[in-house]
Amino acid sequence: MWLTGAWLDGVVTGALISGLSGAAPASVDADLVVSLDGVTVRRAGAALLHDVDWQVELDERWVVLGPNGAGKTTLLNLAGGRLHPTAGLAHVLGELLGRTDLTELRTRIGLSTAALAERIPTEERVVDVVVTASWSVVGRWREEYDSGDETRARALLGQLGVGDLADRRYGTLSEGERKRVQIARALMTDPELLLLDEPAAGLDLGGREELVARLAELAADPDAPALVLVTHHVEEIPPGFTHALLLRDGDVVAQGLLADVLTGENLSETFGLSLVLERHGDRYTARAG
Repeated sequence: MWLTGAWLDGVVTGALISGLSGAAPASVDADLVVSLDGVTVRRAGAALLHDVDWQVELDERWVVLGPNGAGKTTLLNLAGGRLHPTAGLAHVLGELLGRTDLTELRTRIGLSTAALAERIPTEERVVDVVVTASWSVVGRWREEYDSGDETRARALLGQLGVGDLADRRYGTLSEGERKRVQIARALMTDPELLLLDEPAAGLDLGGREELVARLAELAADPDAPALVLVTHHVEEIPPGFTHALLLRDGDVVAQGLLADVLTGENLSETFGLSLVLERHGDRYTARAG
């Protein structure tokens, strides 16, 4: 089992305690971790997202697919409490964006993005890359951690197959190893929602398959947080993911159960190219038709 919920005989980090909040407002379904209602995001007169309705429940694992400029990162920033909608209502973990303390909300969300990865010092010990998530900082300085924090960090690294690298310098790792360290960091505070922005980008075939296997294990854990994974490629969808949202030019092409949404027709409309989708067990491939 993954280190989720009441982990390690009930030891909980101070950061996790500070991140817990009261029950969701009565007007919001407690099972919804993300709820967008008619959400539009505009920048410089352009709509990055247009009139989007989307709901993510506690036990769901979503993949968000679309070409560059489709609005995927904007959607993830909304779900991560890092962006307010221009119009419409956006609830995250029961909190209405624009009427809640985003600093507190973000402690309840695990996030792995390329922008965050670029800020990690190359000389940082791998275990410190993970443990510093407890204070929401990048780069260990004078903050103090208890023994439970480091124990949890090392255990998460082990579950992602990089436990033996805990005392190495981050800059010495391969790209695939770094990606798994970043995900361990995102899980450090036992989040209620885990957001992964193109976690397999830049990986070779072996690195991609190792990462997909680890994410499939996480998706299979009933106690894992709700998952949202952004990607350009159907080959990167881990087994166990349940739902899909397809975006093009800020508009939703299709959304719903993965098996219903992920079709050659929908992919072709999403990417503006005639595509043939093939399924091999729990994995997918796509090619030009």
